[in-house]
Amino acid sequence: MNTQRPVTVVDVGYRSTHYWVVSAGTSRLLVDIGWPGTLGTLKANLAKMGIPLHEIRYALATHYHIDHAGLAEELKREGVPLLVLEVQLEAIPLMKTWTKPADRYVEITEKGNVILSFEQSRDLLAQMGLAGEILPTPGHTNHCVSLLLDNGFAFTGDLPAEALTFNNPVALASWRLLREKGATRVYPAHGPVWSMGDRPVKPTP
Repeated sequence: MNTQRPVTVVDVGYRSTHYWVVSAGTSRLLVDIGWPGTLGTLKANLAKMGIPLHEIRYALATHYHIDHAGLAEELKREGVPLLVLEVQLEAIPLMKTWTKPADRYVEITEKGNVILSFEQSRDLLAQMGLAGEILPTPGHTNHCVSLLLDNGFAFTGDLPAEALTFNNPVALASWRLLREKGATRVYPAHGPVWSMGDRPVKPTP
C-alpha cells in the first residue's frame, strides 16, 4: 500500500523572488531562503499561508546569492538546518562580498549545516516523505542546484530560462539533464511557473 502523502507547493516569496515551501503533509522543505535582514517578512508570509516555521525540516539554497541564501544563518538560529551540497561549499564564504552593512546580512557559519552529495540527496528527501533528488544545474553559477521531484516538479532557482539559453551551452546541458530525469513543471525563483514544452502557466493556488 502506498502511504506517501501528496506533495503541495506554496510560494512565500517577496521582492520578486519566489521562496517555495515543498511539503509532504507537515514535513516541509524551504527552497531558497530569503533576502538578508528580512526574517520578519518571511515569518509573516509563512504565517499568512498557515505554515508553522517549526515544520520546516530543512532549507535549501539553489545557489549562494543574497536573494536566495541571505537568511540562511538567521533561519538556522530559528532551528531550521541548512542543506548544503558539496559543490556549494566554496561559494558560501563569498556571500559576504555581495552584501553591504545596510543589508544586515548575518554570515553563514558551519554550525547547523547538513552537507551532502547529490547521490545522498534522494535518501535524505525520502526521510521527509519527498520522492526526488537534488541535481547539479549550472548555467547561472557553477554551484547552482535544482530540486527535482519524481512527480516532475523542478525547482530551478536562477537557471536561465530554456528559451533564452541558445548561447549558454552549460545551461542547455542542465535543461537536458532535467528533461532526461523527468521534469515537466518548472518552479523558477523569478517569473511564472511553466510546463516544459509549453507556454508559461500561472502558479496554482
